[in-house]
Amino acid sequence: MGAFDETVGVLLIGILFNTFLYGLVVYQFLVYRSTKFNDPLWIKCIVGTLFAVDTLHSAVAAYSAWETCVTNYNNPASLAVISWTIPFTAVATSFAAILTQFFLGHRVYKLTKSKPIVGVIGLFSLVGFVFGCYSGVRSGIVKYVANFTPLNPFVICWLGFQSAADLLITFVLSFVLFRSRTGFRKTDTVINRLIRGAIQTGLFASLFALADLCNFVLHKNTNLYAMFAYPIGRIYTNTLLDTLNSRIQLKLLGANDDVSDNDSKNAYKMENGSQTFAGVQTIDTKFAGDV
Repeated sequence: MGAFDETVGVLLIGILFNTFLYGLVVYQFLVYRSTKFNDPLWIKCIVGTLFAVDTLHSAVAAYSAWETCVTNYNNPASLAVISWTIPFTAVATSFAAILTQFFLGHRVYKLTKSKPIVGVIGLFSLVGFVFGCYSGVRSGIVKYVANFTPLNPFVICWLGFQSAADLLITFVLSFVLFRSRTGFRKTDTVINRLIRGAIQTGLFASLFALADLCNFVLHKNTNLYAMFAYPIGRIYTNTLLDTLNSRIQLKLLGANDDVSDNDSKNAYKMENGSQTFAGVQTIDTKFAGDV
């Protein structure tokens, strides 16, 4: 193993993977923009804001690679100093997380009508956001990797509450949708697709957040945590855009249903309500109707 595999090497892996995910974000954003979804303004604002944050953060990540490999080439001492790109990553990731969790929390409310559940999700998300921003700012003040230890409680709270919100959203959506299964093939096809999307909603972000946390706490003299920290924001944005763009496939599923199959039509209407919120219609109201 080389001398810089666990510092420069893993950092570059995280940045390269982040760049790949940003490419997916751009593709999904273009699909969303080119499809005439009848979404309310607040959803469009969230999508636009997340895309802008992702673009800025991906540019910062590319600069981080340049700073590490070019500007500080043959300067190993620079690895002991915290670059401003690390605090920026923590704040940008926390911002992407709270926006996505707010969006998905609203989806949970439309499906469950449960204010206590949504309140817990909102509390977890808000606490994670506050600790994430604080951890980012504090890491910039600390400046040196050797002084990271006092940050442990704040990073644990940040990523712990953030992951808890993601997993709670995933569990609630999966549970509610699973209980909606009817046994009819056409109905369950739509519901199974929604369950799969619900599982994807929080699973990947939670896995990366927990991996980031474990490596930050256990491997302080490496940049292993950065390999997972950089892509988390792109995972959140891809989750949100996939949730919105999946309506295209689900519309096709609804279009292929037999119009006389009332259960199938009702399932598609349920999906329409869960995906677009607040009575927003899908692209083609011929199959979905008003919700």
